[in-house]
Amino acid sequence: MALKIIIDRDLCQGHSVCMGEVPEVFDVVEEDEGYPMVKVLMENPPEELREKVMKAAKYCPNHVITVIDE
Repeated sequence: MALKIIIDRDLCQGHSVCMGEVPEVFDVVEEDEGYPMVKVLMENPPEELREKVMKAAKYCPNHVITVIDE
């Protein structure tokens, strides 16, 4: 099964926890207004990154990351 990452950008506050867990998949960029925002670099990461992606979702302070199997 392939992973797919979905982000709730309305809730993201750019804490960068996801980027710390798996920088190959997530970046956090400054926005013109409001909080920095997560940017998904790899919407469908490979299976070998599954554990790191799941940790990023689990430890996100605002729980904005959803990971689904397609």
